[in-house]
Amino acid sequence: MRTYLCVYLGSTFLALLGTPVVIWLARRIGAVDHPCARSVHQRPIPRIGGVAIFVSSMCLILAVLYLHNDIGEAFRAVRLQVTALLGSAAFIFLLGLVDDLRHLPAGFKFLAELAAAGTLCLVGVRIDEIGLVDGYAISLGWLGCPLTLLWVVGITNAVNLSDGLDGLAAGISAITCGVIAALAITSDNPMMAVFALSLVGSLSGFLVFNFNPARIFMGDCGSLFLGYTIAASSVMCMTKSSAVVGLTLPALALGIPIFDTLFSMLRRYQERRSLFASDRGHFHHRLLDLGLRQRHAVILIYLFTLLCTGLGLLMMAQRDLTSLAIFGGALLLLLVEFHVVGVIRPRQTLIRLRERYRLSQQERGQQRVFEDAQLLFGQVRDGGQWWQAVGEAAGQMGFAWVSLTTTSGDGRTKTESWRASEAQGDRSHLLLITVPWGDGRQTGRKQEFQIAIRINGSLEDACRRACFFGRLLDNPGVSVPRQFALGDPAC
Repeated sequence: MRTYLCVYLGSTFLALLGTPVVIWLARRIGAVDHPCARSVHQRPIPRIGGVAIFVSSMCLILAVLYLHNDIGEAFRAVRLQVTALLGSAAFIFLLGLVDDLRHLPAGFKFLAELAAAGTLCLVGVRIDEIGLVDGYAISLGWLGCPLTLLWVVGITNAVNLSDGLDGLAAGISAITCGVIAALAITSDNPMMAVFALSLVGSLSGFLVFNFNPARIFMGDCGSLFLGYTIAASSVMCMTKSSAVVGLTLPALALGIPIFDTLFSMLRRYQERRSLFASDRGHFHHRLLDLGLRQRHAVILIYLFTLLCTGLGLLMMAQRDLTSLAIFGGALLLLLVEFHVVGVIRPRQTLIRLRERYRLSQQERGQQRVFEDAQLLFGQVRDGGQWWQAVGEAAGQMGFAWVSLTTTSGDGRTKTESWRASEAQGDRSHLLLITVPWGDGRQTGRKQEFQIAIRINGSLEDACRRACFFGRLLDNPGVSVPRQFALGDPAC
C-alpha cells in the first residue's frame, strides 16, 4: 500500500511542477488553441497539457518497474504485455502531439489507433472470455480481437470527444482511473493499480491548472493518451479476472463520453455529415445552452459520473445476474440524463432516420436512372437519336422541359425543345437553369441549354438531378453527333 501511495503522490507532485513548464513552452512554440465558432473560451490557451500528464505518469510507472518488491516482480512477470502497453501508449501520445501541432487527418488518426490496439491483441491483451457469474464464462473465440479493437478505439475517441469544457475530460478520466485502481487492487492486479494510480495523480496535479478558468488544455496528446491507456488497462484487468465488471465498471464511469460519442455519430449521420465533423450538440454544450456556467456544468457531469460509478461499484459485491441488472439500471439512468438535457429526442430521431432512409432510396433511384441514361447515350448514331436520348433522360429525371438554343455568328437562332406532356402548371415549383454548352470559340456559334426541373418539395433533389444531367452532357464516354453539337439546321 505504501508503494501505491507513493505512486499517486509522486505523479501528482510531478504534474504540479511540470504543467507550468509546459504552459511556458506551449506559448513559446505557438501551441495554443485560438477561439473559434464552437469554442467556449474567449482567449488563446496552451493546448499541449497532455505532455505534463504523460511525463508525470510514465516517470512513476517506469520507476516501479525497477523496484525490488512484489509489485516490481509483478511487472517483470508480464514484461512483454507491459512493454507493448507502454510503447503503444507512447505512440498514441506522439500521434496526438503531432495533431496538436500540425493537425492530422481524422482517417489517419483512426488507422493509427487501430494499429496500436492491434499491437495489444498480438501480445495477448484482448478480451477472450466474459465471466457473467461465478463459475460460468462465455468464450469469445475469434470475436475477442475485433471486440478488443472496438473497445480500445471507441474509448480512446470517447475521451477525446469529451474534452470540450475546462476540466471535463481530466475529471472524468480521474474518476475512471480511480475505479480501475480499486478494481485492480481488489482483484490482486498490482500492475494495473500502479498504472491507474499514476494517471489519477498526474490528473490531480493537472486539474489545478485545467479547471475553470483553465490556463492550459490537455489537447489531443492528453485525451488520446488517457483514453487509450484507460481502455487498455480495463482490458488487462479483465484478462486477469475474466469478470464482466472489468469492462462494465469503467464503461459506467465513462458512460457520458461513450453515449455522447454514439449520439454524436447518430446525429451526424442524420444530418448527412462526416462522422468526424465537429459540432456543438454534445452533452456539455446542451448544459451550457440550458444556462449553466462552465464550472457548474462540469461539476454536474462529475456528479452524474460519480452516481453511475457508485451504482457500478455495487456490481463488485454481486456474483450473479444481479450485477447485470445493476448495470442495466445504470445505463437506463444515463439515457434519462441525455433525454433530460435534450441530446436525444426519440420521436424526432425516428422521424429523421426515416427521412434519411427516404433520401438514400431516392439517391439510389436517381443513380440508376443516370446509369441507364449513360447506356442510352452511348448507343446514339445521329442527331435525331441524340436528341431523343436527351428527352428520355429528361423525362426519367422529372424535368418539365429542355431546350437547346443555338445562336449563329450573324445573330440567327434555332431552338430544339422537349416538353413533358404535363409540363403546364405553376412555374413557381420549377427550378430553371441555363447551361452554356459546346465551344463557341471554335464554331463561332453560341449554344445553351435551358432546363426546367420540378422541385417536388426538395430543392436539393432538383439540384442533384441537374448535376446528373450535366454529367450526361460532359461524359467523355458519350458520343455526341458532331453535326448536332454544331447546331446544324438540318437537325
